[in-house]
Amino acid sequence: MKLDSGNEMPLYQQLKEEIKGKITDNTFPYGSKIPTETELSEMFQVSRITVRRAIQELCQENYLVKKQGKGTFVKHAKVARKIKYLLGFSKSCEANGMVPSRKVIKREIVELSDEDAKTMGLEAGSHAVSIERINLADGVPIMYEINLFPYQKFAFLLEEPLDGSLFELLEKKCHTIVSYSNNSYLDLARASERIAKELRVPNREPLFFLYSEGYDSNNELVYIGKDYVLADQYRFYLDDPK
Repeated sequence: MKLDSGNEMPLYQQLKEEIKGKITDNTFPYGSKIPTETELSEMFQVSRITVRRAIQELCQENYLVKKQGKGTFVKHAKVARKIKYLLGFSKSCEANGMVPSRKVIKREIVELSDEDAKTMGLEAGSHAVSIERINLADGVPIMYEINLFPYQKFAFLLEEPLDGSLFELLEKKCHTIVSYSNNSYLDLARASERIAKELRVPNREPLFFLYSEGYDSNNELVYIGKDYVLADQYRFYLDDPK
């Protein structure tokens, strides 16, 4: 496969477009190791200097990532959202041109911790519906989501399909609209063995821990959210992204 030396576009830019095309058509799928500089040089009949510049710029543009001693790998685009906006995972994905999907890990009735019971305005020992899911963007696991709902009002969630937006489900089934969040914060965390397995990353992989409390228009708490988010796949903006 030879690049066009007579083209006005420099060879390194032509090579960038060729590699991006192979990422788009899944010839080089997300997470895969691309050919070495020598192999790409032979494949496209260009110098290694040309290859090196193309790879360097693709890394700067977040298409690729170099891993010391391992090679160069295709990097998935980050899901981006403004941190102060209440935006569900589906809307975040759609805003970034990605297709959201979910995998339900488990749903169960749990006894609330004293702190969570207090947050919900319930007595110690009260129960909640706990829903744990994996959120995926274009089929790539991004977030391990844990949501707690007061049992008395939201017991119906134990019987509902949970492969779509919970916000839309709540509005459809009980006319509950999550209007705003409160007490939200970000912390740093490390993936436990269980979460790492579901997110397909090594144990103790760096994660964002996003805590939030969702309220309806009557200022009643709807849920407590505890999300573990892959730090290299998700970006939180303080201001509007440009």
